[in-house]
Parts: sequence; structure tokens; C-alpha cells
Amino acid sequence: MIAISESAASKIKEMLAQEESEDLFLRIGVKEGGCSGFSYGMGFDDEMHDNDKQLEVEGLKVVVDDDSAKYLNGLQIDFKETAMSGGFTIENPNASVTCGCGSSFRTATDAGKPAEAGEC
Repeated sequence: MIAISESAASKIKEMLAQEESEDLFLRIGVKEGGCSGFSYGMGFDDEMHDNDKQLEVEGLKVVVDDDSAKYLNGLQIDFKETAMSGGFTIENPNASVTCGCGSSFRTATDAGKPAEAGEC
């Protein structure tokens, strides 16, 4: 369902090691908003919900809620580092339109819905 590159998994594990709780996992989701219609969310969490799906990806515990799962099937997360900066990149085969910064998207089935005003 979700692919995480070795470099992204390594960076996430490094970040998890800096946290004080060993019960944390990576939560990935989407919410309405952003400049294209939906915004990605990715962060650490320690609370499971009834509508969550748990995955094991590159040795990481990853959790996605049912509502987000339909938008994230096939998602690819990578981490790229350059001389000046570094950051996570997301490639989503479900996105038909993405914003310039890559943090929000719209699917073909949502093309008729107006995007909410928001920043990337």
C-alpha cells in the first residue's frame, strides 16, 4: 500500500530514536485543505484508533486511518538530501493535480470539488 525508501526509513528511524517514547509509530494521513484540495500529514503518534490500519514498512510501524487509505494506496515516500537542504518527498499515483511544494494534491474523482483556500 505504501512504500518508504531506505533513505526515508533511515531518516525516520533516526528521528524516532531522538524521541523519548518507545511506543511511537509513524502516522500518515490526508485531510481536506491545502491549495490543491487535500493535504498530507505525516508525524509520530502513540495512540491507535478503531479505524486505523497498521502496516510494517521497511522495519517501521506505519498507521493509516481508513478515510486516508483510499488516497494513499501506492504512495511512495523518499528522503533526499542535497548540499543545501534535505527533506521528504511524496509521490502519489492517485494525485491528478499537486501543488508546487508537493504538500497537497487533488484526485481525478475530486476534480469537480472546489479547493479550500490555504497555503502549501
